[in-house]
Amino acid sequence: MEDNIKGKVVIITGASSGIGKATAIELATHGAKVVLGARRKERLEELIRYIKDAGGEAIYLVTDIKKRDDLVQLVNLACETYGRLDVIVNNAGIARLSRIDDVQVADWEEMVDVNIKGTLYSIAAVMPVFKKQGFGHIVNIISTSGIKIVPTQGVYAGTKNAVRTIAEALRQESGGKYRVTGISPGFVNTELSDNIPDEAARAAIRERMEKIAISPVAIANAVAYAISQPDNVDVGDIVIRPSVQD
Repeated sequence: MEDNIKGKVVIITGASSGIGKATAIELATHGAKVVLGARRKERLEELIRYIKDAGGEAIYLVTDIKKRDDLVQLVNLACETYGRLDVIVNNAGIARLSRIDDVQVADWEEMVDVNIKGTLYSIAAVMPVFKKQGFGHIVNIISTSGIKIVPTQGVYAGTKNAVRTIAEALRQESGGKYRVTGISPGFVNTELSDNIPDEAARAAIRERMEKIAISPVAIANAVAYAISQPDNVDVGDIVIRPSVQD
């Protein structure tokens, strides 16, 4: 696996914690040049130091994926520093869980802005580079919430399924030039639950996570597996969840 990852230039959004952080460390360990984007500068700087101290190569840019220009600048940083871009891992996302009849419109709009529009902005930023190169790989971190629909997760699941649909269309349109991978984690031990405004929903998710959640490293390993495949092999969809998850 390491030989197929070594030297690849990989952008990771939402890289300051959780799945993004674990993925950055995993790929850097295998010799990738990781370009990290997130909003929390201090955490990014800490992660960069960790990777470099371990012998890896990494750079960062404070990035808000709700801002299209931030993603353009992140892609430009990768290309200006390393001369190309092989992969983008669209990991940044938010969950605002509530009943639909609670009509939390502001939360809906934020999930659309981050989970859907942010992913589209990422695709828009990398496409000119991928077209010029004639290759590229998009890895989207989606969710099992879009596979099994449950109460309080309806709009969140809808945004994740929108990404799933958009990515599949892109894969078919590309004619094999671009690889597109969707990874759907189940309960993972991350800070995602911290962003759930409803106290009851947040407590329920945290209790469930404490009982069954798996490590973000498991998702990072799946990202590494997809990226490591030969250029003519496209890993489409991977579902990773605790073995006891419904």
